[in-house]
This record gives sequence, C-alpha cells and structure tokens, in this order.
Amino acid sequence: MSAHLSLLLSYLSPQPGLNCYCGPCASFPLLGCAPSTIGPLTFHPLFSSPDGFIKERMQTKAFQQYSPAHVDAVSVVAALNSDLCVSGGKDKTVVAYNWRTGHVVKRFKGHDREITKIACIHKSNQFFSASRDKMVMMWELQGPSQPRQQFSGHAMVVTGLAVSPDSSQLCTGSRDNTLLLWDVGTGQCVEKASVSRNLVTHLCWVPREPYILQTSEDKTIRLWDSRGLQIAHTFPAKQHIQTYCEVSEDGHRCISCSSGFGGEGCEATLWDLRQTRNRICEYKGHFQTVASCVFLPRALASMPVIATSSHDCKVKIWNEDTGGLGIGKDPSKLRSRSDFSGALPARQRKAMCEPRRCSQRGWQETSPAQNRGLQR
Repeated sequence: MSAHLSLLLSYLSPQPGLNCYCGPCASFPLLGCAPSTIGPLTFHPLFSSPDGFIKERMQTKAFQQYSPAHVDAVSVVAALNSDLCVSGGKDKTVVAYNWRTGHVVKRFKGHDREITKIACIHKSNQFFSASRDKMVMMWELQGPSQPRQQFSGHAMVVTGLAVSPDSSQLCTGSRDNTLLLWDVGTGQCVEKASVSRNLVTHLCWVPREPYILQTSEDKTIRLWDSRGLQIAHTFPAKQHIQTYCEVSEDGHRCISCSSGFGGEGCEATLWDLRQTRNRICEYKGHFQTVASCVFLPRALASMPVIATSSHDCKVKIWNEDTGGLGIGKDPSKLRSRSDFSGALPARQRKAMCEPRRCSQRGWQETSPAQNRGLQR
C-alpha cells in the first residue's frame, strides 16, 4: 500500500499516539521524513454527511511525533498484522515497526540497493522484499536478521511481488519483461514467462484462485494462470502506463490506476474479473499520476468504496458504484466522495508536489535514454 493510502486509513481510524505526515514520500513517521522539515498532522472531527461514511467526533489535536525508522526515503510499506507494518526504502533496509507505539521492532539487512516491493504472508510473521539489486528475500520476524530464503533469477530491478493464497508459491515480476513463479519452500523457480515490452509495475494474487493480476508499462493489465504461468486474459489497453492494481476480497473485481499529468490519464479503472471481464467504470479527478488504488473495508462505509492516491498530493475516496464514468453519467459532474490533501502549509505542499519531484518518483513515459537510466 502506498504511503498516501496509509495516511488515509489512519485518518479514518485515528489511534492515540499516532503521528502521520503528508507528502509523496511518507505517511507514517517511519517513512523517512525529518521532524525538522514536516510537522505532525492534525486530525479534525468528522461530521455528518449523506454519503454513509462512519462518523467519529474527537477533539482536534496534534499527535505525538515519533523518530524516523529509516535514514532515507521510503519506497513501500505493507501491513504485517494489526499492530505492525513492514517498510523498505532507499537505505536498503527492511524495518518492522509498531505504528501504535512508534517503536522499531526489528531491522533486516541483506539487499544491496533500494527496496521496491514488500509482500506479507497472511496470518504469519513472514514476509518478502524485492529490490533494485534484482533479488527477492524472505524474512521472518522471530528469526535472524539475515534472510531465510533468497530468490535470484531476474536480470533487472524486481517491480512485482505476490504471494499465493496458500503461501506455497511466490510470483515475481521485473522490468526485464519476465514473470517468475517460485516454490517458497525450496526457493526454486518452477515457471518462467516472458512477454515483449511487458515491464511489470505491480502484481497481486486473486484470493482463493490460481490467478495473478499484473499491470505493466505497456499500458496493459494481464491476468495470468499460475498453472503453467500462461496468460488467461488481457484487458483492453489503456492510454497510459498502468502503475498499480488490487483485487477485491471476494475476487470478483479488480482496480488499476494510470500515470498521467495535468489531468490527462490520472484515472483509476474498475474491472469485472468474472466471465465478462468488462470495464465497469472509471474514476477521474486527479491531476498527476495515480500511484496506488485500494478497496477500502466495508466497515468504513455503508456502500462499497475505493481510495486512490496520487502524485498531486491527494487521496480521494470514491463511491465504487456511482463515482466513475458509468452509463448515463455526465463526466463534468463526477466528483470523488472525499478529498484528503493533508494539513501541511500550502508552501510545504507545493514544494513536495512539484512536477519534477513527482516525475522522478513516478511512472512516466520516458525516452529510451531515460529508460536506460531507470534500468540501471
């Protein structure tokens, strides 16, 4: 989950002692922002409205500020359980962090370059990290600080990581146009698939199914069958790079999001994963690359909702059923249900959201020379 969406969930379910930050590189204090540069976020009372969101009233106050757990920018953060999250970043370190208390539980070192992805095993203390060093490593919270298992097989940076529902298999993807399927127990690669120009941006496993969803820089979303690692379905190509994807808990729908700038592209798209596999609707409202999209828990609202985070420094919450470009909707009247842009002063928000910062950190369509730089 992206840092912006971590911020969103903490906003909706604030905890005593929690401190959050707004910006493209951080939401929790562990995400590498120096206390001297960014102040704590202030939570405001939520008020009644007809959109069905759960309301909570609380006194406005600034929360305690914790010390950063990383010494450089953080690339990824994932939930290990209800108390712990796991993060990785440019300091080549993986950190298990108790976000309720602000304490680092454990640090894991083994990668030689920036951490790009983290995937946690459900109901377990084990997790995986991927890196620009072309490696994937398996870690255990109660185990040693060295990796329990190493997976080496990609020729370039690993940009996709997904664990099977039974935790027996791991799928990895890379900018080398390949997907690899691994046996978690032995660490051996059991399947390999390659598609020209398929520069992987994200992977996620469909719950209770043998299928893997994948987004790519070739503007395509693919559904893979892990039984032989064959393409089961290719969704209609979009107009921009697809940066991220997620599958609903019931496995019936998925959502992907697009790169873009100035409002061109910058959308999320809801797809049907069942037999028709049609596009259901689109969610437009961001003005820069949408970096992440998630289905929010039904406990947060009376209707199904999704959230998107963007390099425009905003998190938007959408009514899944009516918030997109559905039949009979007037696009000029569509708006997201809620918009969170943080509580930083305008000057700090502008500095953190300059296009040059976002283009350096985001998935932008680049020239061949720039791509060679990214590949290194």
